[in-house]
Amino acid sequence: MSEESGAGAAGELPEYAERVLEVAELIPPGRVMTYGDVAEWLDEGGPRQVGRVMALYGGAVPWWRVVRSDGVLLPGHELRAMEHYRAEGTPLRQASRASDGHLPRLDMRRARWDGEERAESHT
Repeated sequence: MSEESGAGAAGELPEYAERVLEVAELIPPGRVMTYGDVAEWLDEGGPRQVGRVMALYGGAVPWWRVVRSDGVLLPGHELRAMEHYRAEGTPLRQASRASDGHLPRLDMRRARWDGEERAESHT
């Protein structure tokens, strides 16, 4: 495996970005991981680095499964994310009257995935 960092050739992802996207693809339908969970799984980076990767490169993976720790939906992508959550049966909490747009939040206690079911295949 190459130790090279940076984008390299055109269209080639940085190695850290590839690793983040691979974790996003492992998350089962109806479950989520936080940005911090992904960084912890990789034992590298932090929530901001994972968020940056998802913002730049996450469109080709199930981006709606990598979320904020408070369960608030990604600003600007709430409606698209809700379509996915409803289709996958992701646990949601009812919106409070004070919430912006009365959008529900993710029920993090029930939706959060710790990666244990697939940990054996993680290398």
